[in-house]
Amino acid sequence: MRTAPDVLLLGFARALQAAGVHVTPDRERGYLDAVAVVGIDDGRATYWAGRSTLCSSPDDLERYDQVFTAWFSRHGIDVRKSRPQTMQRSTSVDLLTGGATEGDEQRDVEVIRKVASATEVLRHRDIGTMTPAERALMAQLFGSLRRPAPRRRSARHVRAPHGAVDAHRTMRGQLERLGEPGAIQWRRRDTRPRRIVLLIDVSGSMSGYAESLLRLAHHWVRGGRPIETFTMGTRLTRITRALQQHDPDRALVAAGDVVPDWSGGTRLGASVKVFLDRWGRRGMARGAVVVVFSDGWERAGVDVLDEQMRRLSAMAHRVVWVNPHAGKTGYEPVQQGILAVLPHCDALVAGHSLQTFDELAEVIGRA
Repeated sequence: MRTAPDVLLLGFARALQAAGVHVTPDRERGYLDAVAVVGIDDGRATYWAGRSTLCSSPDDLERYDQVFTAWFSRHGIDVRKSRPQTMQRSTSVDLLTGGATEGDEQRDVEVIRKVASATEVLRHRDIGTMTPAERALMAQLFGSLRRPAPRRRSARHVRAPHGAVDAHRTMRGQLERLGEPGAIQWRRRDTRPRRIVLLIDVSGSMSGYAESLLRLAHHWVRGGRPIETFTMGTRLTRITRALQQHDPDRALVAAGDVVPDWSGGTRLGASVKVFLDRWGRRGMARGAVVVVFSDGWERAGVDVLDEQMRRLSAMAHRVVWVNPHAGKTGYEPVQQGILAVLPHCDALVAGHSLQTFDELAEVIGRA
Protein backbone atom coordinates (compact mmCIF):
# COMPACT_ATOMS: atom_id res chain seq x y z
CA MET A 1 0.00 0.00 0.00
CA ARG A 2 1.33 3.43 -0.92
CA THR A 3 2.42 5.60 2.02
CA ALA A 4 0.57 8.90 2.45
CA PRO A 5 2.76 11.87 1.38
CA ASP A 6 2.70 13.62 4.78
CA VAL A 7 3.53 10.38 6.58
CA LEU A 8 6.35 9.67 4.14
CA LEU A 9 7.86 13.13 4.50
CA LEU A 10 7.45 13.29 8.27
CA GLY A 11 9.00 9.85 8.60
CA PHE A 12 11.97 11.03 6.59
CA ALA A 13 12.39 14.05 8.90
CA ARG A 14 12.28 11.76 11.95
CA ALA A 15 14.81 9.39 10.38
CA LEU A 16 17.06 12.35 9.71
CA GLN A 17 16.75 13.38 13.34
CA ALA A 18 17.67 9.84 14.44
CA ALA A 19 20.77 10.10 12.25
CA GLY A 20 21.99 13.07 14.29
CA VAL A 21 20.62 16.08 12.40
CA HIS A 22 18.96 18.63 14.70
CA VAL A 23 15.45 18.64 13.23
CA THR A 24 12.99 20.71 15.24
CA PRO A 25 9.16 20.59 14.94
CA ASP A 26 9.38 24.05 13.38
CA ARG A 27 11.65 22.72 10.63
CA GLU A 28 9.39 19.72 10.08
CA ARG A 29 6.43 22.01 9.45
CA GLY A 30 8.54 24.16 7.16
CA TYR A 31 9.56 21.06 5.19
CA LEU A 32 5.95 19.88 4.75
CA ASP A 33 4.85 23.36 3.67
CA ALA A 34 7.76 23.73 1.25
CA VAL A 35 7.03 20.36 -0.41
CA ALA A 36 3.35 21.33 -0.62
CA VAL A 37 4.42 24.39 -2.63
CA VAL A 38 6.82 22.64 -5.05
CA GLY A 39 4.89 19.33 -5.26
CA ILE A 40 6.00 15.93 -3.98
CA ASP A 41 5.99 14.52 -7.53
CA ASP A 42 9.02 16.70 -8.31
CA GLY A 43 11.75 14.65 -6.67
CA ARG A 44 14.49 17.16 -7.31
CA ALA A 45 12.48 19.99 -5.75
CA THR A 46 11.60 17.72 -2.80
CA TYR A 47 15.28 17.07 -2.23
CA TRP A 48 16.18 20.77 -2.26
CA ALA A 49 13.16 21.67 -0.11
CA GLY A 50 14.34 19.25 2.57
CA ARG A 51 17.93 20.36 2.35
CA SER A 52 17.02 24.03 2.76
CA THR A 53 14.59 23.54 5.65
CA LEU A 54 15.92 20.53 7.60
CA CYS A 55 19.69 21.13 7.49
CA SER A 56 21.22 23.81 9.68
CA SER A 57 24.95 23.46 8.97
CA PRO A 58 27.32 22.06 6.31
CA ASP A 59 27.99 19.09 8.60
CA ASP A 60 24.40 17.92 8.04
CA LEU A 61 24.63 17.66 4.26
CA GLU A 62 26.38 14.29 3.98
CA ARG A 63 24.04 12.64 6.48
CA TYR A 64 21.08 14.23 4.72
CA ASP A 65 22.14 12.67 1.40
CA GLN A 66 22.60 9.24 2.97
CA VAL A 67 19.26 9.27 4.80
CA PHE A 68 17.45 10.63 1.74
CA THR A 69 18.74 7.74 -0.38
CA ALA A 70 18.05 5.07 2.23
CA TRP A 71 14.59 6.32 3.22
CA PHE A 72 13.03 6.86 -0.18
CA SER A 73 14.61 3.72 -1.65
CA ARG A 74 13.12 1.75 1.23
CA HIS A 75 9.65 2.99 0.22
CA GLY A 76 10.05 1.93 -3.39
CA ILE A 77 10.98 5.31 -4.85
CA ASP A 78 13.81 5.37 -7.38
CA VAL A 79 15.96 8.16 -5.99
CA ARG A 80 18.27 7.95 -8.99
CA LYS A 81 15.52 9.64 -11.01
CA SER A 82 14.29 12.00 -8.33
CA ARG A 83 17.48 13.27 -6.75
CA PRO A 84 20.19 15.45 -8.33
CA GLN A 85 23.06 13.46 -9.85
CA THR A 86 25.48 15.53 -7.78
CA MET A 87 23.78 14.65 -4.53
CA GLN A 88 26.52 12.31 -3.31
CA ARG A 89 29.12 15.06 -3.44
CA SER A 90 30.21 16.38 -0.06
CA THR A 91 30.93 20.01 -0.90
CA SER A 92 28.50 22.73 -1.90
CA VAL A 93 30.46 23.52 -5.06
CA ASP A 94 30.24 19.93 -6.26
CA LEU A 95 26.57 19.83 -5.40
CA LEU A 96 25.96 22.66 -7.83
CA THR A 97 28.40 21.85 -10.62
CA GLY A 98 30.25 18.54 -10.34
CA GLY A 99 29.09 15.67 -12.54
CA ALA A 100 25.72 17.19 -13.49
CA THR A 101 24.41 17.61 -17.00
CA GLU A 102 23.49 21.00 -18.40
CA GLY A 103 19.79 20.20 -18.04
CA ASP A 104 20.27 19.17 -14.40
CA GLU A 105 22.11 22.38 -13.62
CA GLN A 106 19.38 24.48 -15.22
CA ARG A 107 16.70 22.74 -13.15
CA ASP A 108 18.74 23.21 -9.96
CA VAL A 109 19.21 26.90 -10.72
CA GLU A 110 15.49 27.25 -11.43
CA VAL A 111 14.58 25.64 -8.08
CA ILE A 112 17.03 27.90 -6.24
CA ARG A 113 15.58 30.95 -8.00
CA LYS A 114 12.05 29.96 -6.97
CA VAL A 115 13.10 29.50 -3.34
CA ALA A 116 15.00 32.83 -3.35
CA SER A 117 12.06 34.62 -4.96
CA ALA A 118 9.59 33.18 -2.44
CA THR A 119 11.90 34.17 0.41
CA GLU A 120 12.17 37.74 -0.84
CA VAL A 121 8.39 37.99 -1.17
CA LEU A 122 7.90 36.70 2.38
CA ARG A 123 10.38 39.25 3.72
CA HIS A 124 8.15 42.08 2.51
CA ARG A 125 4.72 40.52 3.14
CA ASP A 126 2.46 41.90 5.87
CA ILE A 127 2.57 39.28 8.64
CA GLY A 128 -1.02 40.00 9.58
CA THR A 129 -2.26 38.82 6.16
CA MET A 130 -0.21 35.62 5.87
CA THR A 131 -1.71 32.15 5.66
CA PRO A 132 -0.64 29.46 8.20
CA ALA A 133 1.59 27.86 5.54
CA GLU A 134 3.30 31.19 4.82
CA ARG A 135 3.80 31.79 8.54
CA ALA A 136 5.47 28.39 8.88
CA LEU A 137 7.87 29.21 6.04
CA MET A 138 8.48 32.68 7.44
CA ALA A 139 9.41 31.19 10.84
CA GLN A 140 12.48 29.66 9.17
CA LEU A 141 13.74 33.12 8.19
CA PHE A 142 13.98 34.72 11.62
CA GLY A 143 17.49 33.34 12.08
CA SER A 144 18.67 35.47 9.14
CA LEU A 145 17.57 38.74 10.75
CA ARG A 146 20.20 41.05 12.19
CA ARG A 147 20.33 41.64 15.93
CA PRO A 148 20.49 45.16 17.38
CA ALA A 149 23.76 46.02 19.10
CA PRO A 150 23.57 49.45 20.80
CA ARG A 151 26.49 50.34 23.06
CA ARG A 152 27.10 52.84 25.83
CA ARG A 153 30.22 54.44 27.27
CA SER A 154 31.54 52.89 30.47
CA ALA A 155 33.63 54.35 33.30
CA ARG A 156 36.65 52.24 32.35
CA HIS A 157 39.41 53.49 30.06
CA VAL A 158 41.36 51.46 27.52
CA ARG A 159 44.44 52.10 25.42
CA ALA A 160 43.84 53.96 22.20
CA PRO A 161 45.88 55.40 19.30
CA HIS A 162 44.37 58.83 20.04
CA GLY A 163 42.06 60.51 22.52
CA ALA A 164 42.95 61.79 26.01
CA VAL A 165 46.48 61.68 27.35
CA ASP A 166 47.07 58.69 29.63
CA ALA A 167 49.25 60.53 32.17
CA HIS A 168 49.78 57.48 34.40
CA ARG A 169 51.10 55.20 31.64
CA THR A 170 53.11 58.04 30.08
CA MET A 171 54.87 58.87 33.35
CA ARG A 172 55.44 55.20 34.16
CA GLY A 173 57.12 54.76 30.78
CA GLN A 174 59.43 57.69 31.47
CA LEU A 175 60.37 56.29 34.87
CA GLU A 176 61.24 52.97 33.27
CA ARG A 177 63.54 54.89 30.93
CA LEU A 178 65.10 56.76 33.90
CA GLY A 179 63.45 60.04 32.98
CA GLU A 180 64.15 59.95 29.26
CA PRO A 181 61.14 61.31 27.29
CA GLY A 182 59.25 58.89 25.11
CA ALA A 183 56.03 58.45 23.22
CA ILE A 184 52.88 59.86 24.78
CA GLN A 185 50.30 57.24 25.70
CA TRP A 186 46.63 57.80 24.95
CA ARG A 187 43.39 56.41 26.30
CA ARG A 188 39.66 56.53 25.66
CA ARG A 189 36.47 55.50 27.41
CA ASP A 190 35.52 51.88 26.87
CA THR A 191 32.04 50.85 25.69
CA ARG A 192 29.63 48.20 26.91
CA PRO A 193 26.41 46.74 25.47
CA ARG A 194 23.40 48.91 26.22
CA ARG A 195 20.36 47.21 27.72
CA ILE A 196 17.28 46.75 25.52
CA VAL A 197 13.77 46.45 26.98
CA LEU A 198 10.94 45.09 24.81
CA LEU A 199 7.30 45.80 25.71
CA ILE A 200 5.07 43.72 23.40
CA ASP A 201 1.33 44.33 23.12
CA VAL A 202 -0.46 40.93 22.95
CA SER A 203 -4.03 42.28 23.05
CA GLY A 204 -6.74 41.32 20.57
CA SER A 205 -5.94 44.11 18.12
CA MET A 206 -2.33 42.83 17.89
CA SER A 207 -3.18 39.12 17.65
CA GLY A 208 -2.08 38.91 14.02
CA TYR A 209 1.43 40.09 14.89
CA ALA A 210 2.01 38.96 18.49
CA GLU A 211 3.45 35.51 17.69
CA SER A 212 5.93 36.93 15.17
CA LEU A 213 6.96 39.66 17.61
CA LEU A 214 7.69 37.02 20.24
CA ARG A 215 9.74 35.08 17.68
CA LEU A 216 11.67 38.26 16.99
CA ALA A 217 12.22 38.80 20.73
CA HIS A 218 13.43 35.19 21.09
CA HIS A 219 15.88 35.67 18.21
CA TRP A 220 17.27 38.81 19.82
CA VAL A 221 17.41 37.31 23.33
CA ARG A 222 19.34 34.29 22.01
CA GLY A 223 21.99 36.68 20.70
CA GLY A 224 23.48 36.96 24.17
CA ARG A 225 22.88 40.68 24.69
CA PRO A 226 21.18 42.19 27.79
CA ILE A 227 17.54 42.15 26.66
CA GLU A 228 14.45 42.11 28.89
CA THR A 229 11.05 41.21 27.44
CA PHE A 230 7.54 41.91 28.76
CA THR A 231 4.05 41.42 27.33
CA MET A 232 1.28 43.99 27.76
CA GLY A 233 -2.47 43.44 27.67
CA THR A 234 -4.70 43.86 30.67
CA ARG A 235 -1.58 43.35 32.77
CA LEU A 236 2.21 43.29 32.46
CA THR A 237 4.06 39.94 32.34
CA ARG A 238 7.80 39.37 32.30
CA ILE A 239 8.76 36.56 29.87
CA THR A 240 12.55 36.97 29.61
CA ARG A 241 13.28 33.60 31.22
CA ALA A 242 10.78 31.76 29.01
CA LEU A 243 12.41 33.14 25.84
CA GLN A 244 15.87 31.94 26.86
CA GLN A 245 15.14 28.41 25.64
CA HIS A 246 17.05 27.41 22.53
CA ASP A 247 14.13 26.08 20.48
CA PRO A 248 11.83 28.92 19.31
CA ASP A 249 8.66 26.81 19.38
CA ARG A 250 9.27 25.67 22.96
CA ALA A 251 10.11 29.23 23.93
CA LEU A 252 6.80 30.48 22.54
CA VAL A 253 4.91 27.72 24.34
CA ALA A 254 6.68 28.59 27.60
CA ALA A 255 5.85 32.27 27.10
CA GLY A 256 2.22 31.42 26.39
CA ASP A 257 2.05 29.46 29.64
CA VAL A 258 2.97 32.52 31.72
CA VAL A 259 0.95 35.14 29.78
CA PRO A 260 -2.61 35.17 31.20
CA ASP A 261 -4.11 37.86 28.97
CA TRP A 262 -3.31 36.71 25.43
CA SER A 263 -5.64 38.36 22.84
CA GLY A 264 -7.52 40.20 25.57
CA GLY A 265 -8.06 43.86 26.27
CA THR A 266 -5.52 46.70 26.24
CA ARG A 267 -4.34 48.78 29.19
CA LEU A 268 -1.14 50.30 27.87
CA GLY A 269 -0.90 53.11 30.39
CA ALA A 270 -1.39 50.82 33.39
CA SER A 271 1.13 48.31 31.99
CA VAL A 272 3.81 50.96 31.48
CA LYS A 273 3.15 52.26 35.00
CA VAL A 274 3.63 48.78 36.51
CA PHE A 275 6.87 48.39 34.57
CA LEU A 276 8.22 51.72 35.78
CA ASP A 277 7.12 51.25 39.40
CA ARG A 278 8.36 47.68 39.75
CA TRP A 279 11.38 47.44 37.44
CA GLY A 280 12.16 50.88 35.97
CA ARG A 281 13.05 52.59 39.22
CA ARG A 282 15.37 49.73 40.11
CA GLY A 283 17.47 50.55 37.06
CA MET A 284 16.16 48.33 34.27
CA ALA A 285 14.92 51.28 32.22
CA ARG A 286 17.66 53.75 33.17
CA GLY A 287 19.90 54.33 30.19
CA ALA A 288 18.18 51.55 28.21
CA VAL A 289 16.62 51.52 24.77
CA VAL A 290 12.93 50.77 25.40
CA VAL A 291 11.02 49.39 22.40
CA VAL A 292 7.21 49.34 22.58
CA PHE A 293 5.39 47.13 20.07
CA SER A 294 1.76 48.28 19.88
CA ASP A 295 -0.86 49.73 17.53
CA GLY A 296 -1.74 52.33 20.19
CA TRP A 297 -5.30 51.23 20.93
CA GLU A 298 -5.98 52.02 24.59
CA ARG A 299 -9.12 50.72 26.31
CA ALA A 300 -8.83 53.18 29.19
CA GLY A 301 -8.27 56.92 28.90
CA VAL A 302 -5.04 58.19 27.38
CA ASP A 303 -4.18 60.52 30.27
CA VAL A 304 -2.47 57.71 32.19
CA LEU A 305 -0.62 56.58 29.07
CA ASP A 306 0.57 60.13 28.39
CA GLU A 307 1.87 60.55 31.94
CA GLN A 308 3.63 57.16 32.06
CA MET A 309 5.27 57.65 28.68
CA ARG A 310 6.56 60.99 29.91
CA ARG A 311 8.12 59.20 32.90
CA LEU A 312 9.57 56.50 30.64
CA SER A 313 11.08 59.05 28.27
CA ALA A 314 12.81 60.83 31.16
CA MET A 315 14.27 57.56 32.45
CA ALA A 316 15.29 55.70 29.27
CA HIS A 317 18.08 56.54 26.84
CA ARG A 318 15.77 56.18 23.83
CA VAL A 319 12.11 55.19 23.39
CA VAL A 320 11.16 53.55 20.08
CA TRP A 321 7.49 52.86 19.29
CA VAL A 322 6.85 50.10 16.74
CA ASN A 323 3.42 50.19 15.09
CA PRO A 324 2.58 47.38 12.61
CA HIS A 325 0.37 49.78 10.67
CA ALA A 326 2.89 52.62 10.40
CA GLY A 327 4.49 51.21 7.26
CA LYS A 328 1.28 50.77 5.31
CA THR A 329 0.18 53.10 2.54
CA GLY A 330 -2.14 55.83 3.73
CA TYR A 331 -1.49 55.32 7.42
CA GLU A 332 -1.93 58.39 9.62
CA PRO A 333 -1.28 58.41 13.40
CA VAL A 334 -4.79 59.43 14.39
CA GLN A 335 -5.50 57.04 17.28
CA GLN A 336 -5.64 58.80 20.62
CA GLY A 337 -3.07 56.44 22.06
CA ILE A 338 -0.54 57.16 19.31
CA LEU A 339 -1.14 60.90 19.52
CA ALA A 340 -0.52 60.74 23.27
CA VAL A 341 2.79 58.85 23.04
CA LEU A 342 4.39 60.52 20.01
CA PRO A 343 5.73 63.55 21.95
CA HIS A 344 7.57 61.15 24.28
CA CYS A 345 9.07 58.86 21.61
CA ASP A 346 12.35 59.24 19.78
CA ALA A 347 11.13 57.25 16.78
CA LEU A 348 7.92 55.78 15.35
CA VAL A 349 8.78 52.89 13.01
CA ALA A 350 6.93 50.18 11.09
CA GLY A 351 6.82 46.59 12.30
CA HIS A 352 4.67 44.50 9.96
CA SER A 353 7.23 42.42 8.02
CA LEU A 354 10.65 40.78 8.26
CA GLN A 355 12.14 43.65 6.28
CA THR A 356 10.86 46.20 8.79
CA PHE A 357 12.29 44.06 11.62
CA ASP A 358 15.73 44.37 10.00
CA GLU A 359 15.26 48.14 9.72
CA LEU A 360 14.17 48.27 13.37
CA ALA A 361 17.36 46.53 14.44
CA GLU A 362 19.34 49.22 12.63
CA VAL A 363 17.37 51.99 14.37
CA ILE A 364 18.01 50.42 17.79
CA GLY A 365 21.68 49.83 16.97
CA ARG A 366 22.17 53.55 16.26
CA ALA A 367 20.49 54.59 19.53
